[in-house]
Amino acid sequence: MTPYPLKCVPIFKERIWGGRTLEAVFGKTLPPGEKIGESWELADLPHDKTTIANGAWAGRTLASVVERYPQEIAGVRDFSKPFPLLVKLLDARDVLSVQVHPDAQTCRRMGRGEPKTECWYIIDAEPGAVIYKGFKEPITRERFAQAVKNGTVAELLAKVPVEPGQCHFLPAGTAHAIGGGLLVAEIQTPSDTTYRVYDWNRVDDAGKPRQLHIEEAFESIHFDVTADRLAVTTIGRLVDCEHFKVDKGHRIRGTELLLARGHMRTILVLSGSGTMESAQADSVDFMAGDCLVVPAAYDGAVTFHTDTEYLKVTL
Repeated sequence: MTPYPLKCVPIFKERIWGGRTLEAVFGKTLPPGEKIGESWELADLPHDKTTIANGAWAGRTLASVVERYPQEIAGVRDFSKPFPLLVKLLDARDVLSVQVHPDAQTCRRMGRGEPKTECWYIIDAEPGAVIYKGFKEPITRERFAQAVKNGTVAELLAKVPVEPGQCHFLPAGTAHAIGGGLLVAEIQTPSDTTYRVYDWNRVDDAGKPRQLHIEEAFESIHFDVTADRLAVTTIGRLVDCEHFKVDKGHRIRGTELLLARGHMRTILVLSGSGTMESAQADSVDFMAGDCLVVPAAYDGAVTFHTDTEYLKVTL
């Protein structure tokens, strides 16, 4: 089988804070009447596995294809499972809960959960939009506990204005929340372990508050992490951490880009359109909102039909 760029079928997640922006901006066919907050563009978790949309492997899970052809797809014979990325598009019409994801040490100590480090790329932001990341200053566990009791957690967090084109890196253990009015690309390690510690006193459609995870959150939060310690980037290499590297690309209409074989790349298209072509495989068209895994053994070229921005993720 000749490897070819694999387009991923998104998995939609209804969220209390979601909306319909993914339909308006990227033309995604969302379930009718639902507030879709997350579109999982690439996933390999026990209950959520990406399937392939195109070509000879259409309908198969990405995980099964990589397991069958690890050298051709990933470039190594002993490629680890699960697939070490989770890529999402987030439509935050309202503020998300204040939450934290544990690091590996915390997971081992508690005997449960999966570590999660992530970054947020701001695709679009309404005027005045903000995120919360880390604390204004280092605090004690006791001070945070009092804030949880008093409902004043937000007063301790760093409230950071954001604008399109920024990438914010959030290592595991960082207390954080995405504000309302944001369209975000989230790239992270393959984990859905999230501990909510504060949810703005909000209730769901049934009038019930969502579950909090106070004990787990307290075990996971790094109380010395402040916003000034967390990187913000806008061009070139956006993230370079032990788990993944993220590069921002921009190409103007009519230009070409050679794709040499050698390493696997995951491409999330933010805007524009184009075609990937190879002498050995059928051409693959892409457009804004698409997520593609380009195999390590693929050798071809990209022609950009319109001005295009994208994120390239490598391991």
